[in-house]
Amino acid sequence: MAGGILALVLSISLSGCSSGQSTLSRVLSVLRTDSAPLSEETQKQLDRFKTVYRAYSSQPDKMDRLDYFDFAFRRVRAGYVRKIPDATLIDAAIKGVRETKAKPGTLAPKALVEAALTSMMASLDPHSVYLNADDFHETFVKTRGEFGGLGIQITMEKDLVKVISPIEDTPAALAGIKAGDLITHVDGEPIKGKTISQAVKRMRGRPGTGITLTIRRPGRSDFPVRIIRAVIKVKAVRWRIEGDIGYVRVARFTEKMESGIENAMSDIHAKLGSRLAGVVLDLRNNPGGLLDQSLILADSFLEKGEIVSVRGRNRGHDRSHMAQAGDLANGAPMVVLINAGSASASEIVASALQSHHRALLMGTRSFGKGSVQNILPMPVEGGLKLTTSLYYAPSGHTIQARGVLPDIVIYPAKESKDRHETDLPGAIPAVGKDSGNSVQRPRVPENSCPAIGKKKDRELGCALALLHAGSAKNFLAQMSQQRPQT
Repeated sequence: MAGGILALVLSISLSGCSSGQSTLSRVLSVLRTDSAPLSEETQKQLDRFKTVYRAYSSQPDKMDRLDYFDFAFRRVRAGYVRKIPDATLIDAAIKGVRETKAKPGTLAPKALVEAALTSMMASLDPHSVYLNADDFHETFVKTRGEFGGLGIQITMEKDLVKVISPIEDTPAALAGIKAGDLITHVDGEPIKGKTISQAVKRMRGRPGTGITLTIRRPGRSDFPVRIIRAVIKVKAVRWRIEGDIGYVRVARFTEKMESGIENAMSDIHAKLGSRLAGVVLDLRNNPGGLLDQSLILADSFLEKGEIVSVRGRNRGHDRSHMAQAGDLANGAPMVVLINAGSASASEIVASALQSHHRALLMGTRSFGKGSVQNILPMPVEGGLKLTTSLYYAPSGHTIQARGVLPDIVIYPAKESKDRHETDLPGAIPAVGKDSGNSVQRPRVPENSCPAIGKKKDRELGCALALLHAGSAKNFLAQMSQQRPQT
C-alpha cells in the first residue's frame, strides 16, 4: 500500500503539475474514485464534521485537508476490528477539535484535522493511533531496533505518560525507571493535556543532552529523575550459559530477532553439545514488536502445529500461522519466563509453546495485549495505526484482555501491583469464555527460589531448578520442602 501510494503521488505530481490542485488533493481525487458510496446516514455524520471544520478553520474553503479526514474516516469505519457507530467516530473527532480550545476561524486546516484524527483514533482503544509524518517515520525506525531516546515503552493513562517497561541497558533502565511509573512532568512542564505524540516529542532530543522526568510511583512522593539521552540500540537477543543450561533473553521483536536466536542457539550447542540439559527462554518485560518475528521464534522450537490465528471483522481475511519442522533446541526441555510486562508478540510465543506442551511457562500472568495493529499509510504523509483483528492461541482462546497464565506461578513476597491490558482505559474486552485461565495453577513463593547472578534473579533460579529436577512434579516437591529465603 505504501509503495502504491508513493507511485501514485509521483505519477500525479509529474502529470498534473499545471492543474492548480495541491498534490494531496490530486492523490485523494484519484483514490476516491474507488471508494464505495456512503449511506445517507453516514454522509449526514460526515456533514456534521464539515460544519465544525468550516467554523474553526482559518481557511474554510481549503478542502484538501477535509478530504484527508474523509479518507481516514472511511478506512477506520471499514477496517476496525469492531463495527463502531459513525456518530461515535464523528463525536470523537469534533471533541478533538474543540479540545484545542482554539477560537473559531483560527485553526490551520492541517492542525485542525490532525487534532480531529488524534482524538478519533484514541477513542477506539489504547493502541489505535493517528500518526503524523514524524510519528509514521519513527514507527518504522523502531522496528529496525535502533532509535534515539530514553529507552522506555509507554502508553497514556489518566492524561499522564505510563511506563509499560524500560528497555534493558538503556538510559531509562540505568536511571531506575520502572514498569508502572507515571511521568507527570518533563523538565518541569506538565504532561497533562498533551497527546502521547506530543509527550514523546518533548522527551526526545540530541544524544548526550539531559532531561529531567518527574516520576509518580506508588508508596512515595513524586520525585525527579535525571536522564542523559542516547541512541537506543535494542539488542533483540542476548544469551549465556548457566551450568549445563542455555539461557536466552529476547528483549524485543525487531528485525534483528531472527538472526539473534539462530546465533544464540548455535553458540549454546557449540559450547554445551550433548551436555545441554535444557533451555530457558526469557520473555519477561518484552513488550512485543513485529508479528513475523514472533512467529519465527515460536517456530524455532516447534516441529508442527498452529502458532496463532488472527481473526477480525472480515472472516475472509482470517488466517492461521503454522509451524514448520525444525527445532533449534533439538527437543531439549524448555522453560519460558513471563510476567506482566510480557505483551503481544511475547504472548504469542508463550501461548504457542505452552499449548503444544513444548515448554513449561513460569512467572506471572502476562499483560494481555492480544490485538493486532496494522499501519495504514495515508496519502502523501502520515498514517493510521489501527486495530484490525485479535490473536487467538492454539487452544482457541483469545489472548486479548486475558493474557497467558503460566503453568507455575512465581509470586513475590510483597503484594504486586502489576498493571494489565484490562487496566487501560478503553481496552477491548475479552471474547468468549475464560475456561483456560480459570484453572488453578501451582504457586511457588519467589523467595523460595535460588538467587542467580548479580541481579539475584530468583525467577531464573526457579527455572533452572525445574530443568534440573527433571519434571514439574519433582520441582514442586522440592520447593514444598524448602523454607523461603530472605
